[in-house]
Amino acid sequence: MTVQKTERPPSGPTEVQTPDGGPRPRGPRKDPERLAGLTPYLLLAPAIVATVLLLGWPLVNNGILSFQNLNMRQFILHLTEWNGFDNYKEVLTGEDFWRVTGRSVVFTAANVVLIMILGTLVGLLLARLGRKMRTLLMVGLVLAWAMPVVASTTVYQWLFAQRFGVVNWILAKIGFESMADHDWLATQYSTFFVVLLLIVWQSIPFVAINLYAATTTIPKELYEAAALDGAGAWKQFTQVTLPYLRPFLYATTFLEIIWVFKAFVQVFTLNEGGPDRLTEILPVYAYIEGMGNQHFGMGAAIALLTILILLAITSYYLRIVLKQEEDEL
Repeated sequence: MTVQKTERPPSGPTEVQTPDGGPRPRGPRKDPERLAGLTPYLLLAPAIVATVLLLGWPLVNNGILSFQNLNMRQFILHLTEWNGFDNYKEVLTGEDFWRVTGRSVVFTAANVVLIMILGTLVGLLLARLGRKMRTLLMVGLVLAWAMPVVASTTVYQWLFAQRFGVVNWILAKIGFESMADHDWLATQYSTFFVVLLLIVWQSIPFVAINLYAATTTIPKELYEAAALDGAGAWKQFTQVTLPYLRPFLYATTFLEIIWVFKAFVQVFTLNEGGPDRLTEILPVYAYIEGMGNQHFGMGAAIALLTILILLAITSYYLRIVLKQEEDEL
């Protein structure tokens, strides 16, 4: 009698075949498309973590302080006295906060308008200059832009000093003898004039360099076609240059609004919000009420309200920009 031998199946995992008869790879296979979709989030993760730690936590801590009655006594004794919304009520029902808020809005608007006009003109000038003159002007702009804010403010204090100031000396030399001992920081409007010159001077390089970079993206063929159609310089600017520059102008204006609105260093370093606190803007007002008068809870409330006002202004500006872009489409 013959015994038929049957082959024993292998003890390892069986190979599963696909419908077309080919072998299917063993084990789970990572989907490359899924990994590609996660790559942007993984790259953004360090920046998000750093932002939350460096900006998020101080903001939360500031919000907690705004609901406390915190002065030097509570600070030294480590006492926590919660007073709810009393700090916000005192701020919002007082005249000083609304006066400073209106002053800050007007101050920001005046600076941003001048910065954008002059910066755009300088940017267009860079596009028309020769290579050597453009390089020389770019170096000057970068040096002005790179100067620390405190250093440039100190230079302006020296330029507009009552005694031994360069500006008063030049005005006296050209015939304005009454300006020889003029105190530029003695009145509200003259102080704001000096601060405005300082901030505009600091901001023009950023706008000019951005706008010059934007002009390099405009095809030269468009200018040649406009010239063949008989368009002059103004027509070429409004029909060719301006449409290409409009997105850059929107973005730069948005950044300048934020930067000017929170210009604490220039105002405080120049005259500490004086004379008689008439040149205080919201960041300076929050610092003086919080650190100067040692009402830390009040200062925290003003700082948080300042952030909310800035968010409201920027969101309103973004709505206008988005609406204009929708109308153009």
